[in-house]
Amino acid sequence: MVVKTETCYFSGFKIYPGHGRRFVRVDSKAFFFVNAKCQASFHMKRNPRKLNWTQLYRKMHKKGATEEVAKKRTRRTTKVQRAIVGASLDVIKQKRAMKPEQRAAAREAALREIKERNRAKQDAKKQEKAKTTGGAAKGPKQAQSIKQPKAPKSKPVPGKR
Repeated sequence: MVVKTETCYFSGFKIYPGHGRRFVRVDSKAFFFVNAKCQASFHMKRNPRKLNWTQLYRKMHKKGATEEVAKKRTRRTTKVQRAIVGASLDVIKQKRAMKPEQRAAAREAALREIKERNRAKQDAKKQEKAKTTGGAAKGPKQAQSIKQPKAPKSKPVPGKR
């Protein structure tokens, strides 16, 4: 059979069935007290951390901690390297092991290659455009339309509109 026990709000002691008092505040919060001493101390607004017979005091001042449970060991998180889509684990490790000078050189080479490809595309476009126009020289520039000056704005009229 399991006996339902409450804990004293002030002292922290166990309250067995048939013992103690319950105080319900105006905001409907219930407090359980093991005896009149705890209840009176609560109503006098005494701090249970300063009274050396309460459980809060004992816990705060590390009294009677002989039954100290061994601390649970937390598992250390280990970093695991995985391959990314498009790059195997070996390639990633090689890149990580590269010296900064090598990395910079490889980057510049890659940029140069990209620029070369872009230039080739531009040249191909120019040649294609030259073929479609029939090799004719560009015509004279169109005469730009002369803009008429705008009429001056009228002054605002005072009063309601």
